[in-house]
Amino acid sequence: MTASSREAAAVRRHGARQPGHPVLRFGALVVVAAVGFLTVGYLELVSRIEGQFDTRDNSSLVNEITPTAAATTEPGDASAGSALNILLMGSDDRSGENGVIGGTDAGGMRNDTTILLHISADRTRVELVSIPRDLQVQVSDCTLFDGTKVKGWYGDFNIAFSNGGKQGDAAEAAACAINTVQDLTGIPIDHWAVVDFAGFESMVDAIGGIPMCITQDISSKKANLYIDAGPHLLNGQQALAYARLRTAESGGVSGSDLQRITRQQELLRQTMRTLMGKNLLTDTAEITQFVKAMAGSMTMDEQLGDLTYLEGLAWSLRGLSIDDVTFATVPWEYTSDFLNVVATDDAATMWQELRDDTPLTVDAKGDASSAWDTGHDNTTATPAATGASSSAAPSGSATDASSTAGESTDDLLAQCTVQ
Repeated sequence: MTASSREAAAVRRHGARQPGHPVLRFGALVVVAAVGFLTVGYLELVSRIEGQFDTRDNSSLVNEITPTAAATTEPGDASAGSALNILLMGSDDRSGENGVIGGTDAGGMRNDTTILLHISADRTRVELVSIPRDLQVQVSDCTLFDGTKVKGWYGDFNIAFSNGGKQGDAAEAAACAINTVQDLTGIPIDHWAVVDFAGFESMVDAIGGIPMCITQDISSKKANLYIDAGPHLLNGQQALAYARLRTAESGGVSGSDLQRITRQQELLRQTMRTLMGKNLLTDTAEITQFVKAMAGSMTMDEQLGDLTYLEGLAWSLRGLSIDDVTFATVPWEYTSDFLNVVATDDAATMWQELRDDTPLTVDAKGDASSAWDTGHDNTTATPAATGASSSAAPSGSATDASSTAGESTDDLLAQCTVQ
């Protein structure tokens, strides 16, 4: 059995007992937001409590006694000393409740969002690498639970997820995507998660919305999004529409999936910043509702879904801040017909750095705002929104989220300036 076959078998074992949640595009954003909460928010709570008590050492005055049970120890990271790679996936599946939100015109399971989340072995860095859906790759062969063999071929990266999702099983779809990512990059995937996006609206609403600085008026009939330039607290419906936005009659939206990745990453960053800005002692109800909605929307491998494992991982990341979180995209260039993209030589450098567990030094150059298509907008397409200010992240370099722990939603909105 090859390494890829063993990995696929392991994924099938992990996913076999998971509920078959349907998934929608951009669900990966929610998973990463949850990771941000687990690794940063939990520790934020600890930091708020520490130092608030009047403590004295009276151990010299207390008689010693032999303990009857082992003393409680701090949570242990089951993967301590090893880098972790988690593949986060979402698709445009329109079955069930998802069809009410996204429409029922798209059949099957097509992977429109894939993020490779890398956690360094020393737990000091987190890198999130977006893989374009139209990246041309050799799609790997895969096997379904019933033994059906699905042959891969050269084409769009998201074919892999679609091949595995022929029978509507998220775990099978994930296995095929994992095989392709591992064969493409040489990076072992330790965990995976696929998210049902039907609950995204309630997750956003549960935490009071996501603050975004919309730099241009947006009018998109297809996404059902009409919003003026300026500071906005996006509710669940608006955040979902913004995440799905690809074409617009106005608003600097190019029609390119690559530009959409830029918007997705900014929305994700703002979601993480919003969660970090919550007071975990007074906003308990909001955060509880968010976690409940998130927990009911995911299919993942068994270990990643184990609370003890997550607690240990969160504890090992207690020194991490949002400054240590980097967003990047696989370096790409257009094919001659401008219909798809291929990886550049810098992509090989990126894979090597992830394999070696060293900080990323490369990123995609640009977001295809005007090089491919300007949709229905005759003006030069530019990013339609940013996080705290109107300045978009510079292209051509990895994007670091700025530290905003403790900032309120009002603080974030107040930073928005539109010229």
